[in-house]
Amino acid sequence: MVATTLPPSKHPLAEYIHRLESGGALLQDSPENVMEVVGILKAYGVVLDAYWRNLIYIAEHQFLVLFPFFKYFNGEFSWKKLLRHWWHARINYEYAEYCMRLMLWHGGGKLEEYLDTEEFKQLCEEAIRAKIGDNPGLVVLHKLFPQFFPEQVKMLVYYSALGQFWEVMAGIFLTLSDRYDRGEIKTIPSVVQHILAGLVAAANKPITYGVEIKGKRYELVPKSAGLTFLMDVAVPYVEAVFFRGSPFPGTVSYNAQANQIPVDQASFNYGALYADPLPIGGAGIPPTLLMQDMRHYLPDYLREYYRKTPRKENDLLVKICISFQKSMYCVTTAAIIGLAPYPLDTDRPEEKMANRRYFEQWMNRFLTSRILDVNQSNIGTIIRSRLGKGNEG
Repeated sequence: MVATTLPPSKHPLAEYIHRLESGGALLQDSPENVMEVVGILKAYGVVLDAYWRNLIYIAEHQFLVLFPFFKYFNGEFSWKKLLRHWWHARINYEYAEYCMRLMLWHGGGKLEEYLDTEEFKQLCEEAIRAKIGDNPGLVVLHKLFPQFFPEQVKMLVYYSALGQFWEVMAGIFLTLSDRYDRGEIKTIPSVVQHILAGLVAAANKPITYGVEIKGKRYELVPKSAGLTFLMDVAVPYVEAVFFRGSPFPGTVSYNAQANQIPVDQASFNYGALYADPLPIGGAGIPPTLLMQDMRHYLPDYLREYYRKTPRKENDLLVKICISFQKSMYCVTTAAIIGLAPYPLDTDRPEEKMANRRYFEQWMNRFLTSRILDVNQSNIGTIIRSRLGKGNEG
């Protein structure tokens, strides 16, 4: 009989490969980690619920508005909201746009391919002509710069696509919190399975986009385009936001002669799985906006946990970022397992070996990530390790 147990992997991150093969996760299982991950995903779910609604609003109601001053108001403008906006007592929708632009710039999947098709270009042109109508200034602008409006429409497609993606993810994270509160979620693998089940359930959800202009509907991404939630939005999102990202201004030089940014776009490793949490709170660090948003929606048990650390809430944004990074390793685990070529419980040696090679390819990308840091025992240990000091204070 052929043995179905593979020899230990010799990969530098073999421990994590074996975890995945046995149905585990990239984040070690502990009650503390479960509490952190579920708690931060509860806050993230609330924020995502606001993000996706605004993205969809912009895509559908700010179509080719050249100066969308009030795009963050979701059509409900008031002087009170404007004053709160100027005072920054609001949701930082700019972070949602930051993620959208990452997806637009990095591209990937059938969505990017569709936006280069003749079908889309024709649909795009029809919608543009309907929008600009007989406005002489806009007509001249379109003739002088024929790619300007089409590029804006492409961006609006990504507004809508990311909004549709986050709508699903917000529901997954909020129901995860509900299950945790009922005592149904007790381990990190169960967190991963919950997320994976949500991804699988929505995998074939169609991604479409259309706008209404002067009483007529214009379909820019029709259902016939065949774009779906998982492969055409979720996977490119993970690639763009979790892995590649973009260098934060002020942390590296954008000077080409300094050679601090890779020439090859595919070599970027500035995503959520790599980013150092310590600069959070500084100028030019986009995730600071997300951490600021989540701080308002932390469940009581997670806020109390942070208060028991030596610095209490003085470095709250950094602590939130560390917890968030842990949660993103759980989401990434769900994505990796969900895309595995064969079931993890297969008994066929060739299928086990195919999974092994698949996991090793993923682990190659994690070599320079923060996978070892997030698997430190607790937040205090992580911060001390990063600072290289003997104590957190």
